[in-house]
Amino acid sequence: MSEPNANLSTGHVRFLGRSLREKQLGQRAGVFWLYGLSGSGKSTLAAALEKALHAEGRVTAILDGDLLRTGLNRGLGFSDDDRRENLRRAAEVARLLVQSGIIVIASFITPTKSFRSLARQTVGEDDFHEIYVHADFDTCRQRDVKGLYAKADQGQVKQFTGRDSGFEEPASPDLLINTLTESEEESLARLLAFVKDRIRLES
Repeated sequence: MSEPNANLSTGHVRFLGRSLREKQLGQRAGVFWLYGLSGSGKSTLAAALEKALHAEGRVTAILDGDLLRTGLNRGLGFSDDDRRENLRRAAEVARLLVQSGIIVIASFITPTKSFRSLARQTVGEDDFHEIYVHADFDTCRQRDVKGLYAKADQGQVKQFTGRDSGFEEPASPDLLINTLTESEEESLARLLAFVKDRIRLES
């Protein structure tokens, strides 16, 4: 991981360091990686978190799996290798944004422990915050906010997580949000408190 107080450099070119950018923005950068099954509520919470932080004058960026597949990750499928590459690219983008002092809110299914480990290692241990948004498969299937479960039942979506490919439950995420037992407001309040505690810039 790059030293926060050092200027970035490539060859003889030196760029502004992260600490200067953070001081200007008045925030500590970090990556808040929300993951869980499709329909668990992670994208909803990510959007709500972004709005809440924006209202407080924070500078944020959203990285969403669906959005990245329309551009940067267009052409990648849902095989294990493609999923890994999808997440590797997302984590690399997140790392670059953090070096610019930006608070990154990422929303990806990230189904396996190895994928989550890859993301954490790419971003850096100190900057990566793992947030598991939990809801069981049957509940997510009933919600089916994007119609993906219906398409999967019709064979239109291959390697669908939770049905055709597995989802590994985390042993100890940095934060667990259970959308089965909490309202959206309760989940957001806990998430926001977690984030605000970690973006506070030490004097």
